[in-house]
Amino acid sequence: MKSELIVDVQPKEVSIALLEDSRLVSLQKEARNIAYAVGDIYLAKVKKLMPGLNAAFINVGYEKDAFLHYLDLGQQFKTYAQFIQEAIGEKKTDVTVSKIKRQPDIDKHGTIADILKPGQELMVQIVKEPISSKGPRLTTEITFTGRYMVLIPFGDKISISQKIKSTEEKLRLRQLIESIKPKNFGVIIRTSAEGKSVRDLHHELKTLIRCWDETVAKARTATAPALIFEEESRIVGMLRDVFSPTFESIHVNDPEIHSQISKYVSLIAPESGDIVRLYDSDKPIFDHFGITRQIKSSFGKTVSFKSGAYVIIEHTEALHVIDVNSGNRSKASADQETNALEVNLRAADEIARQLRLRDMGGIIVIDFIDMNKAEHRQKLYEHMREIMANDRARHNILPLSKFGLMQITRQRVRPALDIITSEDCPSCHGKGEVQPSLLFTDTLYEKLDYLVNTLGVSNFILYVHPYVSAYLKKGFPSLYRKWQMKFGFRFRILPDESLAYLAYRVLDADRNEIDLKEEKDIASSSTKQQQRNNSRDPQPD
Repeated sequence: MKSELIVDVQPKEVSIALLEDSRLVSLQKEARNIAYAVGDIYLAKVKKLMPGLNAAFINVGYEKDAFLHYLDLGQQFKTYAQFIQEAIGEKKTDVTVSKIKRQPDIDKHGTIADILKPGQELMVQIVKEPISSKGPRLTTEITFTGRYMVLIPFGDKISISQKIKSTEEKLRLRQLIESIKPKNFGVIIRTSAEGKSVRDLHHELKTLIRCWDETVAKARTATAPALIFEEESRIVGMLRDVFSPTFESIHVNDPEIHSQISKYVSLIAPESGDIVRLYDSDKPIFDHFGITRQIKSSFGKTVSFKSGAYVIIEHTEALHVIDVNSGNRSKASADQETNALEVNLRAADEIARQLRLRDMGGIIVIDFIDMNKAEHRQKLYEHMREIMANDRARHNILPLSKFGLMQITRQRVRPALDIITSEDCPSCHGKGEVQPSLLFTDTLYEKLDYLVNTLGVSNFILYVHPYVSAYLKKGFPSLYRKWQMKFGFRFRILPDESLAYLAYRVLDADRNEIDLKEEKDIASSSTKQQQRNNSRDPQPD
């Protein structure tokens, strides 16, 4: 299977698409200036205790108070609290985790009021981003994640990934980490550590400990609430979670990010250092690799798959509901039961892809086409478990109920990725009136004239919808050629599949977007509406 990673870097957002045999199977989008992301560490204050929930609301600076449950305090909370008091509250610089005396573990059946008090300062880490009307969810069991291991201050255990099957390798890794880890630090050894040398593991361990020391130093001088740790590069952090040595290529359209990713890949997989390639074409990178079209067809309420069958996906606050329909496949087989099984198996493939693609979490209820035979229902259940085995998110799948419903729970860390595939009208901006499409070429001509003769811009690119691009370039001489001769070949017109039919955008020679939306473009529709309203009003005698 050919696996590729496509990274689209835009001024405000980064998108990472994972392709398997040119088919989109995973899509991550993240704002470049995002706050309260998973893994961020804040110096915060306890705002309010909720004994009925056995939890506390914490002020981390977000508009909604964050949530900290008693079970998320961690068993070593007393040791942690003593360190926070001395190192941050009293600002003692000689206090380190390795030197502090371990305290007894807290009672797992205890209450939040026995542990916390309002106004108490804590170092907390985001484990679940703000979703809908809820604030972030927190933990005081701080972790620092690397490629090969996870460092846990105040812990004392060494855990090894269950995916490492070799008993000898597990023993080697455990003895190795025990010999190099400092006192009062726990470590989780990740699957990627299998077969790695002492040098590689020791180097990463020292890097993670340095991150912890820098975080504590920053907390000593900060005033709660304050951000005291975040990933050096969000893109590298996203890549760390999805990277696999089996990738054949990683394409990036930004030189700076290309350099960061190349450095990271060369560090963790030197043999794969040449797979990172800079995409420098003017055509949008997602268009070049056919991702834009797949996004448009894979998101939305209705998603079609093989032979006319389709699924309908609805989202609610508490769960996601998926309905499977055979569409025009009802006559594909003389045997209705066989047809239902075939559609359900193909639907299961698409649903597993959609869960990863949209990062859907929580409770998912799937209404498959009814099947009478128990062996067919069992086959569908086993097939769903098999294809979900590669899903990195923790999940649990239940067999079909007597009503033909399958229930899945899937780890939810971030809000589900919901891309709106319908397009706003670029002419009326949602006001209800559209300019004559026949005059759109006149609008583009005016914009070109303004750019060249008024602003004096050259070597810019005008992106339009592919249909508009084809229209402008048809015939000889085409409108495009006439405009180039008129304005001195100082621009190019290229198609962009992500644009609406009559939308356009302009990038200068440095690939910065030029805002051409004039005040009259926004105000004209509202002015016309006001004129119509005035014409309807009765005039005084």
